[in-house]
Amino acid sequence: MAPVRRTRLLALPEVRWAAAALVLFLAGLAVQLLGGPSWFWWALYLACYVTGGWEPALAGLKALREKTLDVDLLMVAAAVGAASIGQVMDGGLLIVIFATSGALEALATARTEDAVRGLLGLAPDTATRLTGDGGEESVQAADLEVEDLILVRPGERIAADGAVVAGASEVDQATITGEPLPVDKTTGDEVFAGTLNGTGSLRVRVNRRAEDSVVARIATMVEQASQTKAKTQLFIEKIEQRYSVGMVAATIAVFVIPLLLGEALQESLLRAMTFMIVASPCAVVLATMPPLLAAIANAGRHGVLVKSAVVMEQLGTTTRVAFDKTGTLTHGTPELTEIRPLRGTRFTEEQLLRLAAAAEHPSEHPLAAAIVRAARHRGLDLPSADEFSARPGRGVAALIEDHFIQVGSPAALLPTIDGTAATAAVEELQQRGHTAVVVLCEYRPIGVLGITDQVRAESAPTVAAVTRLTGADPVLLTGDNAAAAVRLAQQVGITDVRAELLPDDKVTAVRELETDEQRVAVVGDGINDAPALAAAHTGIAMGGAGSDLTLQAADAIVVRDDLTAIPAVIALSRRARRVVIANLIIAATSEEEQCFNWE
Repeated sequence: MAPVRRTRLLALPEVRWAAAALVLFLAGLAVQLLGGPSWFWWALYLACYVTGGWEPALAGLKALREKTLDVDLLMVAAAVGAASIGQVMDGGLLIVIFATSGALEALATARTEDAVRGLLGLAPDTATRLTGDGGEESVQAADLEVEDLILVRPGERIAADGAVVAGASEVDQATITGEPLPVDKTTGDEVFAGTLNGTGSLRVRVNRRAEDSVVARIATMVEQASQTKAKTQLFIEKIEQRYSVGMVAATIAVFVIPLLLGEALQESLLRAMTFMIVASPCAVVLATMPPLLAAIANAGRHGVLVKSAVVMEQLGTTTRVAFDKTGTLTHGTPELTEIRPLRGTRFTEEQLLRLAAAAEHPSEHPLAAAIVRAARHRGLDLPSADEFSARPGRGVAALIEDHFIQVGSPAALLPTIDGTAATAAVEELQQRGHTAVVVLCEYRPIGVLGITDQVRAESAPTVAAVTRLTGADPVLLTGDNAAAAVRLAQQVGITDVRAELLPDDKVTAVRELETDEQRVAVVGDGINDAPALAAAHTGIAMGGAGSDLTLQAADAIVVRDDLTAIPAVIALSRRARRVVIANLIIAATSEEEQCFNWE
């Protein structure tokens, strides 16, 4: 799959206008400070006004047509007002700040769209469709119809959602379900567009068109949720909008009434501008933003990138946290944790592992890699594997030191032999959430291996800290099977477990949690988590292995994948909010005193 082209910085008109405004402002400031002619630096500042202010002014006028007083229009009015009383440099600075803010917002939106395109690029552009006469033809994946039959060769990505009608293979569907291990697929099993086929060949009957596939629905959900959350404002900004309307009305009155009573235009204008400056909510802004910005910087030192002051404020209001499993509470890589030689065999744990690892060494399967890794960790030397063969969905076989060794799926290897003891061991491991692998020597079971995803050491302390902070038990939302999910939840101290969820199921679960006025923070890392992160009150992504779409959809990113940073940043946000409230009380008192003294 070709890499997705990311939007270049200067490709966005908002960025170009903001850059031009900044250059003109800096040029005007340099001429002013160096004592150049006033007409020259005035011209540069006014050019800055035009380049940086025309877009917000136009947006504000359009909002006025809808009977809404836009903050951007107030900004332009304040800048023009500053120029009218000779403070052209201050107005230019205001224009530059707002233009830069708009450019950053446009860039963030464009990067999110890039990530969505990258997600859609997971599904291949073309597919091999089987014709009625037994032939093959290459067609666009978008042109596939329901009931079409497609061929998926080893190593290819599946082009459409459908059901397997022939063949067997293992499919890596972590992008959809988040499962850490490839899943064996055979006749009747469902497969998803964009997932990666393993070593076998599959024939798949299409059951959804491209625009209705699970991966397409993920992209749509992220876009819709992101647009909804973009309207979120700081609590103080909501107050400021009402305050600003009153301030504008009062400023107009202060200007017009004396003018109607015969006062000179210049004196009326000066009085009105002075009133607007004194009565403006500048003290309120100063009371709000510095604590939140300081908290963002502090969070960065803790390894958490918080994307805005709005997010920092929202984090402190979190009442419940929902965690993904694979790659979030766990490392996301399979590890061998159980070695069970069967009674009555002459093999020890090390001998069993040595034979299994030698047979698996030529294989590319992730479970094989976990077995080989465990043998290397124990310092075992692996003999060569002769006559190696691999069968998709079944396992591998090889001649190891004159022993015929088979390693593979219990469902494939045990039914044809007398394996009562092995079956019991397999069932016990599976009930505990492990993936079981059977080892046979000369067609007789000699042992069972248990493989699982390893829990992060900080997961249990993080869950406990989050519970203390929010006063509510966290939730586990995962696409993995129920047994593995329950086992993980017991290890880390979570009681509310929701397993085997597709991406849209996770979004539904988040919305259900938020119906009781809960403010839910979702923590995840995979593409399948992106819709839930975008839909949640606050989305937190694990930055180490997080996909581009997930990082774009999230409101905050744990850069170093340290889970303990999550309760730390929530506590930090709550402290910042307490400082903001204290500052607002002081600011309100000082504003009242200023207005009284001016009168």
